[in-house]
Amino acid sequence: MRVGVIGHKGYVGLPAILRTLFEIAPELGMSLLFEPELRELTGVGETLQHPDDVDALFTLGGDGTLLRGARYLNGRTVPILGINLGRLGFLTACGRDEWEIGVRRFAAGDFVSEPRMALESCALDRDGVERCQWLALNDVVLHKGGFARIVKFTVFVDDEAIGSYSADGLIVSTPTGSTGYSLSAGGPIVVPTLESMVVTPVSPHTLAMRPLVMPPQVTIQVRADDGPEELLVTIDGQVGTTFTGGERLVIRKARSTVQIVRFPGTTFFTRLRRKLGWGGLSERDGETI
Repeated sequence: MRVGVIGHKGYVGLPAILRTLFEIAPELGMSLLFEPELRELTGVGETLQHPDDVDALFTLGGDGTLLRGARYLNGRTVPILGINLGRLGFLTACGRDEWEIGVRRFAAGDFVSEPRMALESCALDRDGVERCQWLALNDVVLHKGGFARIVKFTVFVDDEAIGSYSADGLIVSTPTGSTGYSLSAGGPIVVPTLESMVVTPVSPHTLAMRPLVMPPQVTIQVRADDGPEELLVTIDGQVGTTFTGGERLVIRKARSTVQIVRFPGTTFFTRLRRKLGWGGLSERDGETI
């Protein structure tokens, strides 16, 4: 099995984990391909050059590293094992203290590969010409950047204008991304295996503008009609571009899914309780879950 390895160099202890991973890989039947920065850090293994070269992907860092790994695969449906070296790690399958056990379970096939819906998005200029495109696992956000001014957005679903939003920004998220920025902006929590798109305004100026849950087969378009001359499009909170009035942001369900690894015995609701304190904290309530 050829396994790509992507990591965040800012985490303490990463070099030691990479060395141990390289040492145990042969006995597990794995050949490791490190992204260039990690290959330079370790000085061992092969260099990861293309997503077609791997049968699986390990991400070492936090949720942001896993999101970056998902975008790197660019639609290639191979399992992603997220190893959390940070604090929250909501999308990851195992933590710093259990990463080796997790890798061994993965090598033994003792895992579930859970398909997650992703989004394809592109920016169209005033003439309708596509100038940028992205893949997002969490969300696509159109926002005003640092300007202290309300922006008016018109939202279209399958070419029908459904309404105008006066807000600081607009989030279109996947079910996976519903527990991220969308949740902070008042959006609903959606079980990640339920395919849908959530449209959530950021600080809406009108109380009637509430989040919408849309079916996965629709195409959503967003146009900025009034506000700062230059806006920002952000993909998974990490990459993006500038955006000007009159342009359109087009978002639809991606043609392929992202395969997120989880281990038997752990569920979405387990993570909600442990990571986000969903349903009340057992320490506070004196309950055992």
